[in-house]
Amino acid sequence: MKSVDQLPRAQVTTVFTDIDDTLTTDGKLSAQAYQSLETLQRAGLRVIPVTGRPAGWCDQIARMWPVDGVIGENGALYMWHDRAANKLRTRHLLDETSRRNNTDKLAAVRDRILREVPGCAVASDQFCRQYDLAIDFCEDVPPLDRAAVDRIVQIMEDAGMTAKISSIHVNGWFGDYDKLSMARLMMQERYDVDLADDEERSRCVFAGDSPNDAPMFAYFPLSVGVANVLEFADRLQHPPRFITRHPFGAGFAELTQHLLEP
Repeated sequence: MKSVDQLPRAQVTTVFTDIDDTLTTDGKLSAQAYQSLETLQRAGLRVIPVTGRPAGWCDQIARMWPVDGVIGENGALYMWHDRAANKLRTRHLLDETSRRNNTDKLAAVRDRILREVPGCAVASDQFCRQYDLAIDFCEDVPPLDRAAVDRIVQIMEDAGMTAKISSIHVNGWFGDYDKLSMARLMMQERYDVDLADDEERSRCVFAGDSPNDAPMFAYFPLSVGVANVLEFADRLQHPPRFITRHPFGAGFAELTQHLLEP
């Protein structure tokens, strides 16, 4: 990985960023990180968080943060605030019937995990999720060891789910989608930008920190890991191409400063 100082920035128009442990530090969104989002947007860059966090969080983020939209639940939906109509809008990947039909299956997997993996818990934000099951392994519970986290993944995969590890949760869902597939769909639908085009893709930066960011790291030539990504170095099939000196939100602020240097 190269230093973020070597990242070419002249053509950048869009910044995608993970939230947990990329923007946040010790579970908190610092003034420095939030200011970085606003500074990027005021400079004319498109700013889009891409997160495993739930639809309920995305509602607040799309409405109140200095962002152009947000992709949530690891690619199940995106939201944006339509300022002209003064209305929050949501693009779902699956229709309401399909989401409802998955409810019982998710509950069965949840119950098995709680039985077989001592110490884990359903994530506190599960109540406002529409697509996935989030199992907490270190946010509101004492950190579990790697074997326990891997067991959670295995149970989800045995049930036919896609399972991804973030810095705090294992997220599982029924369906073949991820952060990248929804980023591509959102850019095509909202901005008429085809990210299959090499030139368009080279105008985007993605910042992240954990294994569920791997598809984005692999796809974008300007992919950036905040320094704490090194904690997952042996779990990243596709590491970022650039890395910050600082971890967490300070690392994102470092990236922002580099992008906006004259």
